[in-house]
Amino acid sequence: MSTAERRATFADRVRARAFCHAPGVYDMVSATVADTVGFDALYMSGYGISASHLGLPDAGLASFTEMLDRARTIAGGTQTPLIADADTGFGGLVNVRHTVQGYEQAGVAAIQLEDQDFPKKCGHAAGRTVIPTAEMVRKVEVAVESRTSTDFLIIARTDARSSLGIDEAIARGQAYAAAGADVVFVESPESEDEFARVVAEIDAPVLANMVEGGFSPVLSADRLAELGVTIGLFPVTALLAVTAQLQAVYGRLRADGIGPTPGADMRSISDLHGLMGLDEVQQFEERWND
Repeated sequence: MSTAERRATFADRVRARAFCHAPGVYDMVSATVADTVGFDALYMSGYGISASHLGLPDAGLASFTEMLDRARTIAGGTQTPLIADADTGFGGLVNVRHTVQGYEQAGVAAIQLEDQDFPKKCGHAAGRTVIPTAEMVRKVEVAVESRTSTDFLIIARTDARSSLGIDEAIARGQAYAAAGADVVFVESPESEDEFARVVAEIDAPVLANMVEGGFSPVLSADRLAELGVTIGLFPVTALLAVTAQLQAVYGRLRADGIGPTPGADMRSISDLHGLMGLDEVQQFEERWND
């Protein structure tokens, strides 16, 4: 399926408010594995890219160029539609235009823009502040105007809940939907009832962010769908699990001098060869070296 076809299929699904289940991916190993599972979308997390690529916190330190490069690589190496985090648009209105155009050309299916002050922080960290509503409305309007296809979705996120309350967060979500955002993302509601309010009071497809150990209750995909959420993100589930596994394996390797036996706890090198496409390379070389 071509990029345009993937975008159109995903956009139609979102507009119909059919539930979309999307895990976070942060490099090509995680993206390749997730791509084989059958999710409705993948999510390139700014948190994950900052951590895996730079070894830095999600604090506005990853540049537009670094994020775009990762988005292009992941979108080009997978078949599942990719939602990509673009933080605050990396600057003012002209930066938002440049960011939207770059992400669209990179093959991304949907771009996420947020209303935090720069430098931004992880949506489940303390100390976040937001720009005025009118300023973010202009960013959304510029984003909508800058895309070449309406199938390239604009996701507008507000981080107002933690500092200004759920009423203000919902009011901002309503304003962003009115400005043309295809999807509204209210970050970190603090109860299931608040998620239900967001869905009921914002006339747009709604995204919910499930962060283990964060400010929101973590609900199952089935429960999110029951609440009327359109996109359920699980942005750092894999990264948190892999980090714990790495700590365990490296600790065992250091203590015992040898790692686990390939099996349930560890894949064999031949499995990884297959996942990353080495078998196809060898077949190609054998065919052309005859």
